Amino acid sequence: MADRQQTDPAPQWWSRPEDTAEAGRREGVPAPRPETGDEHHVQDAAPTPAGAATLDKTPDPSDPDPCDPAPDGPAVVPVVRYDPWGTEPLQAVDRGPTPRGIRLWQVVALSLGTALLAGGIGGYLGVLAERQSNTRLELPQAAAVDRGRAPDSVAGIAATALPGVVTLHVRGAKGGGTGTGFVLDQQGHILTNSHVVADSKEITVTFSTGESVTATLVGRDSGYDLAVVKVEGVRGLRPLSLGNSENVKVGDPVVAIGAPFDLSNTVTAGIISATGRPVTAGGDKGDGSDISYVDALQTDAPINPGNSGGPLLDAKAHVVGINSAIRGADKDDSTRQGGSIGLGFAIPVNQGKRVAEELIRTGRATHPVIGVTLDMDYTGDGARVGDKGEDGKPSVVAGGPGAVAGIRAGDVITKVDGQRVRGGDELIIKIRAHRPGDPLTLTVLRQGRESTLRVVLGSADGS
Repeated sequence: MADRQQTDPAPQWWSRPEDTAEAGRREGVPAPRPETGDEHHVQDAAPTPAGAATLDKTPDPSDPDPCDPAPDGPAVVPVVRYDPWGTEPLQAVDRGPTPRGIRLWQVVALSLGTALLAGGIGGYLGVLAERQSNTRLELPQAAAVDRGRAPDSVAGIAATALPGVVTLHVRGAKGGGTGTGFVLDQQGHILTNSHVVADSKEITVTFSTGESVTATLVGRDSGYDLAVVKVEGVRGLRPLSLGNSENVKVGDPVVAIGAPFDLSNTVTAGIISATGRPVTAGGDKGDGSDISYVDALQTDAPINPGNSGGPLLDAKAHVVGINSAIRGADKDDSTRQGGSIGLGFAIPVNQGKRVAEELIRTGRATHPVIGVTLDMDYTGDGARVGDKGEDGKPSVVAGGPGAVAGIRAGDVITKVDGQRVRGGDELIIKIRAHRPGDPLTLTVLRQGRESTLRVVLGSADGS
């Protein structure tokens, strides 16, 4: 295609052959201008001088390159024209806004997830390593030392007494029960409470070693709430030493051993809270024949059902009492506690010794009496002698100890050996704390006048 002259100042556009940009230029096509830094700007072509002819020849290789500097001046800058077949497009592609960098919350979430994952993996590997390790874990501990305890300590008392304490399991017509007893001698006699073996048909004795044997009932007395049973063919019996309840003082330390709720060989400790505490127990039959009257030792050593018949020991491991009863909260109290509330009562060992000897010897125990019938409905202070006895008989037995001493119907006994008596139960308890034949001094109130009478206790068979 031939060039034509451009007479106006508008730029001259050139066509480019279909071959590559590096091919030789067409005949008469001027060289492209160098880039000016702005792809969108096209410089106007220089106007062709008037009357100038258009070139229509192939450039001679011998002609000087327009881009080479002139021999005598600066290099001639070629005019750059737009080349639609050039390597750089004129148009710019709109690819949207430039993507932002990673946000802060994404960094925090990624860090937290990485930390949790690393912690979980580390913990699992640690546990796995510990399980697979052959290293034995052993915590520091004091060495075992076989040292004894002081004989008068609770541990020392328990060590001395436990071999002589037994647990009784009793079966009867109305069911079974559990109690405690202790060995009296090498012949196999064991002392316990009467209510433990009442109506028994089978008695099993279990020693602290776990050995169990069958026992037989020797005798019992509900008035004292004491009984003796016996085992046969048992070797190595360890009888407990009997103390003297007259030596007991309030505040003395004591230890109780028994089987509360069938928990054998249970040891508790406390003190003597009171002495000479009048206590009555039993009375289930309704006729008063099974009521126990005890001039008891009171203790705060915990005693619970199953402790009955067990020993109450002093600091020398001597028996000073036979645990027999506890005082619970009132039955109408909604907060009533069924177990120990720190009010336990024991039969003095002096009384227990005498009764046990009689039961072993004869199978029965004797009761000291004064030979009068008391008015148990009397609400005044003291014990009043009734107007009539049983079946209309005289309230004062003719020829009995009371009659000999001068007691009359209607008299009110206010003291026994100088100790205040507040009711009929207390008078019976004070009398039964003695032996038949013991002398007593009674303070009697008759028609507003007080007098002192001396009486020698008589004897009656117990039940």
